[in-house]
Amino acid sequence: MPFSLPAWAQAGLLGLLGLLLAYVAAVAALFLMQRQILFRPAHDRPDPARAAVSGLEEVTLHTADGLGLLAWYLPPPGEGPVLLFLHGNGGHIGHRIERLRRFAGQGWGVLLVEYRGYGGNPGTPGEAGLRQDAAAGLAALRARGIADGRIVLWGESLGSGLATWLAASETLGAVVLETPYTSVADVAKRRYPFAPVDLLLRDRFDSLIYVRAIRSPVLVLVGRQDVVVPPDMGHAIHAATPGAELWEAAHGGHTDLMQHGSIEAVADFLRRRLGQRQGGLPPPAGVATTSP
Repeated sequence: MPFSLPAWAQAGLLGLLGLLLAYVAAVAALFLMQRQILFRPAHDRPDPARAAVSGLEEVTLHTADGLGLLAWYLPPPGEGPVLLFLHGNGGHIGHRIERLRRFAGQGWGVLLVEYRGYGGNPGTPGEAGLRQDAAAGLAALRARGIADGRIVLWGESLGSGLATWLAASETLGAVVLETPYTSVADVAKRRYPFAPVDLLLRDRFDSLIYVRAIRSPVLVLVGRQDVVVPPDMGHAIHAATPGAELWEAAHGGHTDLMQHGSIEAVADFLRRRLGQRQGGLPPPAGVATTSP
């Protein structure tokens, strides 16, 4: 007599099979869509005229793999710092106009690197490619005669992972890590705790590995109310980076640190660590700065 399961058992097995298939489908979707989730480029070409910043110009960066990438360059008015700015995962450099104006107001030069696949640039974003884009930015500043001691490497969110990688092998004037993460894998594990992230992830951006090798002065900027990158990750980056300073906005989130005094905090940091005379600035309100 053939064996058959009771109807209730068959229904239970079918239910478990349905859950398993749904889980496999969800994990497969995450694997296939991971770069669309991580990289959120705007594809239109940004117009530097909209920034209304005197002296701002479009330049082309040449990567090691043969791409020509749009970037914006604001020459420094004197011998002060020049920022190599690596932005976050969304939009393009045209969405950083207010930030650019604030940089210019401090008397800083700045090169805003636009990544491959962003802002009308050729190529497809990925960790290896974006590293080449960041390196091309540094090479462009050096080609313009900017000494390493004047270059300030500033990584915003996703860009902080590029900044830590680049700073681990280069000694520059200073490094600013804004809302940094320990790794993209760590962020993904918290966001998708059901998924085997370590088996799926293609772009890891393991910042915690690289910060230990940084020998330039480092300032870590953290928003205590950040819901995109948990603030404890910024604290972990600060703790692992030799000689780093920590600045934290009590009411700051992930994208609003300028409204809480981050630019002024960086200006103070650069005056102290680079010895630049950039004019007196009032201390930022509602924030705390600590050093080891």
